[in-house]
Amino acid sequence: MAVDAGTKVNSDINQGSCRACPRECGKDRTRGEKGVCGAAARAKVARASLHAWEEPCVSGSRGSGTVFFSHCNLSCVFCQNYEISQEGFGREVTVGELAEIFLNLQAQGAHNINLVSPMHYPEPVREALIRAGDRGLRVPVIYNTNAYEKAETLRRLEGLVDVYLPDLKYFSDEYARRYSRAEGYFAWASQAILEMLRQVGAPRFDEDGLIERGLLVRHLVLPGLLADSKAVLRWIAEKLPRDVYVSLMGQYTPVYQASRCPELARPLTEEEYDEAIDFFFSLGLENGFAQELDSGDPAYIPEFDLSGVRTDQFSD
Repeated sequence: MAVDAGTKVNSDINQGSCRACPRECGKDRTRGEKGVCGAAARAKVARASLHAWEEPCVSGSRGSGTVFFSHCNLSCVFCQNYEISQEGFGREVTVGELAEIFLNLQAQGAHNINLVSPMHYPEPVREALIRAGDRGLRVPVIYNTNAYEKAETLRRLEGLVDVYLPDLKYFSDEYARRYSRAEGYFAWASQAILEMLRQVGAPRFDEDGLIERGLLVRHLVLPGLLADSKAVLRWIAEKLPRDVYVSLMGQYTPVYQASRCPELARPLTEEEYDEAIDFFFSLGLENGFAQELDSGDPAYIPEFDLSGVRTDQFSD
């Protein structure tokens, strides 16, 4: 991880009148106002622990050092992590504590630091990565995002993030509005992913097959939305290099408010998922990951219990 330790960081940037994400809500988070995402100025974390259920090149043999951030700038009706993303469970941490979380995970043997949904905390995350780098953080940093990002915000993270792991959710604005209340989702997300590619390029792996640097694009196949998944895959094939990896996820399960949308109130079928995989290959794409459909079992959802972020887990 390349870190400019001499860079002066202003924690109020993008938060005094928040324009950090496409919602540009303008809330003054430095004065206690909360953005549309629900977040105030300090980062809030619900869990920080080793996680074995990411892609094999991320989890490896010892686990990915996942840091689950609370709140979210999307409002997905089917969110598996709704307890933290929509309901806001978690604990606010200082920049110093966040840096210590990263270092503690590295000390536990994490192959990487996996920032899960950090989009709405760009400045605390940026400053914490710089501090942790100064104190010896050496494992790759993964930025695990819903892709509803602004390219200009991502540019402030250049040199601090080794791997970008965006979930490109929708091609259709109709679906983005209906299921995530995200106006213009694809236009923002596609430009953000091109910026991620510019920063880190195609994936590079170590001798054990663990990702060290690069772009890995996720896409969750939703029931009944196969045509939209095909449009997403077609864009990837046309706009991204063929050596970029795609994680085609079949883990959808109808949780949270999915029952309000009859078309989403069922699991993905094996036939739907197989057709998505066949289409992936028909486009000439070759590099990627697929899942067993039983990965949609809610048992795989982490328990959000403040592991790794309780006050007694920090040094004085």
